Amino acid sequence: MTDNATQTQKVTFKGALGEELAARLDSPKGPVRAYALFAHCFTCSKDVFAASRVSKALAARGIAVLRFDFTGLGASDGDFANTNFTSNVQDLIAAADFLREEYEAPALLIGHSLGGAAVLAAARRVPEARAVATISAPYSAEHVKAHLRDSLDKIESAGEAEVLLAGRPFRIRKQFLDDIEGRTLAGEIAHMNKALIVFHAPLDEIVSIDNATEIFAAAKHPKSFVSLDDADHLLSRRKDAVYVADVLSAWASRFIDDKGHEGAMEPLEDGVVRVEETRAGKLQQRIAMRDHVLTADEPEDLGGMDSGPTPYDLLLAALGACTSMTLRMYADRKKWPLERVRVDLTHKRVHAEDCADCETETGMIEVLTRDITVTGDLDEAQRQKLLEIADKCPVHRTITHEMHIPTKIVG
Repeated sequence: MTDNATQTQKVTFKGALGEELAARLDSPKGPVRAYALFAHCFTCSKDVFAASRVSKALAARGIAVLRFDFTGLGASDGDFANTNFTSNVQDLIAAADFLREEYEAPALLIGHSLGGAAVLAAARRVPEARAVATISAPYSAEHVKAHLRDSLDKIESAGEAEVLLAGRPFRIRKQFLDDIEGRTLAGEIAHMNKALIVFHAPLDEIVSIDNATEIFAAAKHPKSFVSLDDADHLLSRRKDAVYVADVLSAWASRFIDDKGHEGAMEPLEDGVVRVEETRAGKLQQRIAMRDHVLTADEPEDLGGMDSGPTPYDLLLAALGACTSMTLRMYADRKKWPLERVRVDLTHKRVHAEDCADCETETGMIEVLTRDITVTGDLDEAQRQKLLEIADKCPVHRTITHEMHIPTKIVG
């Protein structure tokens, strides 16, 4: 594919510190398979070769990519001296929020160099993301200190110093050093519950290959490693960036919501809910209805990745949501001063003889406990009526009435 198959749009959004961040959305002119988020390297910008070339190459393969300037860098507002690794992670989460609200939540997170470390730290807070890719990323945010070693004493003593990075002056404050002190990513990597691919060049002179080894060792499956051979740290050769995009696109197809290819989730008829394996883990499921996509999974001790609610969590959520909605509609119709509804639910199996209110006398029974909190200036009669109405919510009626589930193999 060529650049004629892609388009680039300038967009802005609010970052973690409230500043306006500049971004570009590279997208295909045809159907969008999925959305991705790209985090650039330390003190770089969204227009650095690696970011622009990988993003455009992915767009040519149907994956729209948002790349943006972190606070205080490139065309984004703000003072770089006020930022740190934590604020970069928060900027990433703000970018994911922007995609979710304006387009679609990112299914793929990509980070280059320190941006890779930031993506690993942010991954768990982007629940829709199914896959993460790092390119020449350090295992620890503290790696940045190596670039500041000539100025560390001055930063510590004076509280800040101007340093030259990639030939440009930047003001670094002590709070930046404090933020990265001892900041490793082992916990975030081990529990991010995403598929991971690690790109790294064996002879990378900026971030050694040992970092890739540690990232890979900390991650749980599914995970992959791709050697970039003689590529430099910034992927300054076009062929290296295109190679990353080619491999990344093919690899990510196993995990992203692939809307434009065979096996994609085609539009569903109203009322149809589709559940299918993602193959990103042993038990992870993708659930689609209308324009919504959810993830279901099981905890790690049951063979899952804990990447989403369990089937019983979803059952309780359905009952709780229906209960709350029903109470809201009833109170509004009656013009009662109901301010807020909260429903807490649990599920357990108990012996029938231990259930005083159950008709069944032997064996095990299912018990769904529902505790409803209502706030507002309601009298006791109104509160009791709402308790009665809770049992009339449609989902409650469905799961307590006789049910038949016709089932057949259709393919």
